[in-house]
Amino acid sequence: MSEDGLDDLPQGWRRAPLGEICDIQAGGPAVRRNEQAQTGIPLVRPADLGHQRISARSAMVHVDPETARGLRKYRIVTDDILVTRTGTVGRVALVTDDESGWLYNTHLLRVRAHDPAQAPYLLAYLSHRRVADWLERRAAGTTGMRSITVRTLQDLPVSLPPLDRQREIGAALKAVDEQIRAHEEIVRVAADLRETLAELLMTGRLPTGP
Repeated sequence: MSEDGLDDLPQGWRRAPLGEICDIQAGGPAVRRNEQAQTGIPLVRPADLGHQRISARSAMVHVDPETARGLRKYRIVTDDILVTRTGTVGRVALVTDDESGWLYNTHLLRVRAHDPAQAPYLLAYLSHRRVADWLERRAAGTTGMRSITVRTLQDLPVSLPPLDRQREIGAALKAVDEQIRAHEEIVRVAADLRETLAELLMTGRLPTGP
């Protein structure tokens, strides 16, 4: 995608603004500290996004069920895409069955494809470096506090191959993303093991071998 999103397209492809093929909604209101809970409905924040997925962490904020009932509009469902609206704009994550029914906060935008079959391709498209650059150039505000609007995301030009080709592209990149997440989990487990081993060795609770 060029500066104006006007690259030549292969035969059979078309270009459309994201708002033509998706419903885009701003995030819910900021949840005050006294409305947060240890258990309840998880509230997704930008820090919970990583490698195109939502990372369920012990540090996630929850909203008590009574407060959550008044925030039904901001519930996410499978195949929704979340996009960071502030800070490092343009980071994305696909909602899976595991997160369906959760809430998302004011620093995120929700993209819901009119045709859910397009979601994997749109995730791949939105996570492209050139798309992030396009959004960054149009973000408003000062450094560190920049943000994008619903209108900006609606205007994003999207290159659309035929639907079967979209499925192929989405599936291919999904497989790579899953490999990345698997390797990161191996690194995380190995780092935790090293920390435990170092503690045992350096306190004499585990003797070294010959």
